[in-house]
Amino acid sequence: MKVCVIGTGYVGLVAGACLAQMGNSVICVDKDADKIEKLKNGIIPIYEPLLDDLVAFNSSKGRLFFSCDLKDAVKKSQICFIAVGTPEDKNGCADLSSVYETAREIAGCLDNYKIIVNKSTVPVGTGYKIRDLIKSVTDVDFDIVSNPEFLKQGAAVEDFLKPDRVVIGSDSPRATKIMQELYAPHTLNGNPVMIMDIKSAEMAKYAANSFLALKISYINEIANICEKTGADALMVKNAVCADRRIGSKFFYAGIGFGGSCFPKDLKALINTANDSGIDPVVLKAAYDTNLRQRKVFTDKILKRFNNNLKGKTFGVWGLSFKPQTSDMREAPSITIINTLLDCGAKIKAFDPKAFDEAKKIFKDSIEYSKTSYEALLDADALLLLTEWHEFRMPDFAKMKENLKAPVIFDGRNQYDPEILKEYGFEYHCIGRKTL
Repeated sequence: MKVCVIGTGYVGLVAGACLAQMGNSVICVDKDADKIEKLKNGIIPIYEPLLDDLVAFNSSKGRLFFSCDLKDAVKKSQICFIAVGTPEDKNGCADLSSVYETAREIAGCLDNYKIIVNKSTVPVGTGYKIRDLIKSVTDVDFDIVSNPEFLKQGAAVEDFLKPDRVVIGSDSPRATKIMQELYAPHTLNGNPVMIMDIKSAEMAKYAANSFLALKISYINEIANICEKTGADALMVKNAVCADRRIGSKFFYAGIGFGGSCFPKDLKALINTANDSGIDPVVLKAAYDTNLRQRKVFTDKILKRFNNNLKGKTFGVWGLSFKPQTSDMREAPSITIINTLLDCGAKIKAFDPKAFDEAKKIFKDSIEYSKTSYEALLDADALLLLTEWHEFRMPDFAKMKENLKAPVIFDGRNQYDPEILKEYGFEYHCIGRKTL
């Protein structure tokens, strides 16, 4: 099939490359000419495992193209994906200006039947507004489809190629049939293609992300209670997760969630509920608990150093909001590091992939170390903020040798307190018993 994807962020670029991988002819469109030129030359603006290989391979096979010419891309395509950003506005609502602007541009290019697929995360009812907007511009036949993404950053390529489910929100049998054909190669493992109305598809995305966010906030609250009562959050978690109704995914205590999806989507759904006359008590609690978890962590540090961080140096491992991505949007590290800087501390940080993004945020207010162990040289403590795989089995003897004092604040509960005790470390974590 001939497809264009408008927007080359995480969602658009992954979608374009994966659709091309299945044999479709795909044009990825973006207004940023510099970004498009880099993509044409194989330079990927984000870190996502497997994505660079996928882009290079499909570009070399003549299936994946990059362009700034939206009109040309739309005219050459049967299916047009809208995959532009929907960041939160100053009120916490989804900013749909890019979605509507893209829809208007598509409307001006229509010369025959097209399926216009909204891949961006949008509030319930947006699909119908897009349809009305396009109808006000053109008489050419088209259909609107909602096709929300359920991609995990760090595993987005695999999630797209082998999805748990594909959700297609459509009121048109014609569009539904074509979309089913498009996704048929991605669902050969038997996972379902779910057909529903447009509004239900839009809500499904928000409901899924908000539930995962709620799970994280719930286990963090349990961990805080465990810490105060003498229970061990890891033992409690293991017992709870043994129940098949609950499961272990997104059920890890720590410093909370970040990223471009969970915080934004949770707030957007809260606003949708408020606009509908519903007080979303559970959703608001999940959001507030997540923010509070960062303070729980910094309070541990302040307490350990008697509320005086002036002249103290902290080695930080991990800046991105999660491992396997360079994304720092809403990363807990931002709040934590800024709090420590405000208290007069010095930060020496290491992250495998996020330095370019970190420098946009922190500029020269922190030191960027070349290796994880360099970040610990003469530091008063290690702060583990992102659970990159390479941090899981470090050389504890070398860590102790580099640190000014053998102190670890583990924001992701990665280490075994017994092992750290053997090495002579003072260990602080979230909700667990330390020796």
